[in-house]
Amino acid sequence: MHNLNYIRENPTAFDNAMQQRGEDVYSKKIIEIDKQKRETQTILQKLLSEKNILSKEIGKLKAENKQITKLLKKVEEIKVEISTLKELETIKDDELKNILTRLPNIPDQSTPYGKNESDNVLYKSWGKKPTFEFEPLRHFEIGENLNLMNFETATKLSGSRFVILKGQLSRLERAIASYMLDKHTFENGYTEINVPLLVKDNVLFGTGNLPKFAEDLFAAGDHHWLIPTAEVPLTNLSNNQILNINELPLRFTSYTPCFRSEAGAAGKDTRGMLRQHQFTKVELVSIVEPNQSNDELERMLSCAESILKDLNIHYRIVTLCTGDMGFAAKKTYDIEVWLPGENNYREISSCSNCGDFQARRMNTRYKHKNNNIFVHTLNGSGLAVGRTLIAILENFQTKEGNVIIPEV
Repeated sequence: MHNLNYIRENPTAFDNAMQQRGEDVYSKKIIEIDKQKRETQTILQKLLSEKNILSKEIGKLKAENKQITKLLKKVEEIKVEISTLKELETIKDDELKNILTRLPNIPDQSTPYGKNESDNVLYKSWGKKPTFEFEPLRHFEIGENLNLMNFETATKLSGSRFVILKGQLSRLERAIASYMLDKHTFENGYTEINVPLLVKDNVLFGTGNLPKFAEDLFAAGDHHWLIPTAEVPLTNLSNNQILNINELPLRFTSYTPCFRSEAGAAGKDTRGMLRQHQFTKVELVSIVEPNQSNDELERMLSCAESILKDLNIHYRIVTLCTGDMGFAAKKTYDIEVWLPGENNYREISSCSNCGDFQARRMNTRYKHKNNNIFVHTLNGSGLAVGRTLIAILENFQTKEGNVIIPEV
């Protein structure tokens, strides 16, 4: 959600920011609706005050057995006006929310301008691409050849974009997740949380998934949804709370299945495990003071990187441009791992600073002196477990079709 005071005071800057995100210009309309709402509220307050004064006067006259008919009629007229104005206030408030809740976050000044992923900027890279004396296979070729990865049966059970792992691959996925959780909790300072996989509408609103991106989610009836990532419940642990400044920073991690409809991914990555309706991920979430969020983003990024460094897998990091960044983010780094079977880099983690955007939607603040200030929230993958398994298969494959598992 956006700060209305900022829009009133900086309409041109706000419009420019939205245009960088591919949106239309809205400040004039927002300011006009807000003005109408505030004018309505001013009249309402005057009428309520007048009604209170008249009510007291009526009580006084009744006690003196004096005529109150005219005053009662006047009070009834005011009540009708109040009811009409309250209805108008609600309409204007709904109009404002309908616009503001669907507009993305304002990009950070350090976020590069661009229209799509081709405009992302290389931040840094680590390690070297492995060399092979044979043509490296793709992960699903390795998995199927070993009879440990089954897409055909998964499709019979659930449809496309599902997989069954068995035996050593199933065990490897579990081991990867356990290693990541131990690394983030024992070394990187995160607290492990076991969260629900079903959440309510308001929880998804808080992180920015609803109302705009309902088609990307799986509904589960009775205003419940399957989580697209553990970011959603983890960030909302502080929903509608005023935190003590001494509690900050809060750092959480969780390992969960994630569920996504992949509504806009028709025809993309139809083979293999890269883009699935159900996948597992270790998530990182931080809740911090505003002046700490930029440093926290770099810290979170280094925590996610540490997994790939331990595994000795080559990767690069790109700063996402304004046109490729997620709805709630003001700055995002993508870690892209090298997959020799594909001969390409693929995203394995996104680390984002959302500023106070989600906090305003969740009404999450902290008390500092006599002020309640919106926190800043950050989230990142630490890492996507399935894609880490893919990276291990492709980077450590042998000519014989086996895989050498990293010592870690």
